Amino acid sequence: MSVTTDGSIRETNSGNPENPWGDTKASGPPRAGGVLGPTGRPRPVFPDPRPRTVHGPSRVVAMVNQKGGVGKTTTTINLGAALAEAGLKVLLVDFDPQGALSVGLGINPLQLDLTVYNLLMDRQVTAEEVLLETGVENMDLLPSNIDLSAAEVQLVTEVAREQVLGRVIKPLLPEYDVCLIDCQPSLGLLTINALACAHGVMIPLECEFFALRGVALLMDTITKVQERINDELVIEGLLATMYDARTLHGREVLARVVEAFDEKVYHTVINRTVRFPDATVAGEPITSFDPSSLGASAYRELAREVLARWETGR
Repeated sequence: MSVTTDGSIRETNSGNPENPWGDTKASGPPRAGGVLGPTGRPRPVFPDPRPRTVHGPSRVVAMVNQKGGVGKTTTTINLGAALAEAGLKVLLVDFDPQGALSVGLGINPLQLDLTVYNLLMDRQVTAEEVLLETGVENMDLLPSNIDLSAAEVQLVTEVAREQVLGRVIKPLLPEYDVCLIDCQPSLGLLTINALACAHGVMIPLECEFFALRGVALLMDTITKVQERINDELVIEGLLATMYDARTLHGREVLARVVEAFDEKVYHTVINRTVRFPDATVAGEPITSFDPSSLGASAYRELAREVLARWETGR
C-alpha cells in the first residue's frame, strides 16, 4: 500500500458527528455489533473495570516515541485520569525536561523545589518528598522541569546508569496499580531508563506519514533494551492519535500501521479535537474538563481496552 503525503482531504461519512469513531459496516457475518472500527477490524466491546478493593503492585508503562507532538503527554494525562476514574491508583512520572506533563496538570515547573531530577541525582531525596497530588482523585505525580536535562549528562558516569529511575521509584510502586512514564521525544539515556524499569511500552503514533518513519528505529531500540537490560519488557500497543477519518491520508496511514503491527495496534483511536489543547490550558484532564466530550469518551474506552488486554495477558 502506498502512503499519500500531500495531505489531501476527501470528504466521507466516516467522520461526521453521528459516527464519531469512523466506524464502517462490516462485510460478511456481523460481529461486535456489525461494524468495523477505524482500524479496519471488528470493534470489540470492552467491559467496565471491576471495582478495586486492594491496590498494587504497579504495572509500569513507558509512553515512548522519539518524534515530538504525537500525543505522549496528552495520552499520559488522560489515560491516567480515565484509569483513576475507574478506581485504580495511578502514578504519573514526568520524565521530560520540558515539564509538559506537569504543566498539563496545572503545575508551574519553575516554582518546584524538588523534581524527578533531585530524586535521580540526590540520594538524600526520597520519592515521597517529590510526590505531588493532582486535582484528580487517585492520581499522583512526580513532576519535572528543565533541570532534568542535566541528568542525561550527569548520569553517564554513574554505575548502572540505565537503572537509576527504576531504583528511585521502586518504593512507590506497591502503593499504585499503574505507573505511566511520560518520556521525552528522544531515544537518549532518560528514555532508556524508562524502558529499563517498565513492564510495557505504549507508543502513541500520529496518523501522519512522517510519524511512521521513526517507528523502525524505535522498535530497534526496544529490542536492544529487551536483549540487554530488561528481558521482561513488552510492547503494550501502538495508539493512533490525532486521527481524522475525513482525510484519505489519515485513513491510509492508520491502515499501514495495522498492516505492519496487526493486533499490537489498539482498537481505540484518538480523534483530533480542539478540546485537548483547551484542557491543557486549563490544567485538567479532558475527563474532568469536558467529561461528555468525544475525547473523554475515547480515553475512557482506551482505559477499558488497556485493562482488558492486561487481564487476558495480551
